[in-house]
Amino acid sequence: MTTTRQLSSAPGTLGLYGRAALPMIPGASRLPFVAGSASALPDLTLTLPEVRVDVAKLQAYAKVCGFSLRNDLPVTYPFVLGFPLHMALMTDGSFPFPAIGLVHMHNRIVQHRPISIGETLSVAVRADNLQPHPKGRTFELTTTVRAGDELVWEDVAAIFRAGSGKGPAPEGSEDPTAGVGALRIAPTEEWRLAGNLGRRYGFVAGDVNPIHLHPLSAKLLGFPRAIAHGMWTKARSLAALQDRLPDAYAVDVRFQRPVLLPTTVAFGSTETDGGGLAFVLQSASAKATPHLRGVVAPA
Repeated sequence: MTTTRQLSSAPGTLGLYGRAALPMIPGASRLPFVAGSASALPDLTLTLPEVRVDVAKLQAYAKVCGFSLRNDLPVTYPFVLGFPLHMALMTDGSFPFPAIGLVHMHNRIVQHRPISIGETLSVAVRADNLQPHPKGRTFELTTTVRAGDELVWEDVAAIFRAGSGKGPAPEGSEDPTAGVGALRIAPTEEWRLAGNLGRRYGFVAGDVNPIHLHPLSAKLLGFPRAIAHGMWTKARSLAALQDRLPDAYAVDVRFQRPVLLPTTVAFGSTETDGGGLAFVLQSASAKATPHLRGVVAPA
């Protein structure tokens, strides 16, 4: 039976990251209020009604991601509204995996129509579709945003948890971005990314995962330097395409290689046969290391 838990306000993500670190303490995952000991995803939906956009926070987000601020929300901004619920769910004692160490592999956003900055919204988040993977397991975090009874925006984040392989990935799973590499998209822009980009985006978006904040905290978690947020790379790419996006569309991205900061990246896009857009983000070096590939398809 599905349990719906309505929150009265968005929880603070800084405190939730403190809670997310608890499973790193030996034996802590055995405690009932610490995530990591359950065997299945909880049948739990978290909801947050009566959400109003803070214009000052939106302006800061638009600035760090490169969006021109208009009357409608940037397509990736509702993800920020849902992120506190993501963290609340993944740090709940009923959740089977520690939040630290989870990897965002793929992200799909469907914008059913533009969302006005002044609209009152309701946000809901759930986790489902636990699947085997040759190197661990995957699951999906689904976020829906409604204006009244109207579904206006939804997001599905495919998350990977490393571990002992549980068998092959399920057959029939399709990656809409799979054909982007064959298009050989030529970069048309270069962006110099500062070493503090992870901190700037993290404090605006609420995602203060230590791997993004500082080289020292990133090294403690296995990275040579701090890395850019995957959802920043998606947002920055869509900001570059802002004037070419329709009102209603789906946009899929595959996160391929972490963006180590500081660095310079190259971005390019092209139109597809179906009237959409394909785009890539890669390193600006001679190796052209791929970081992200994506596809926009009109709804």
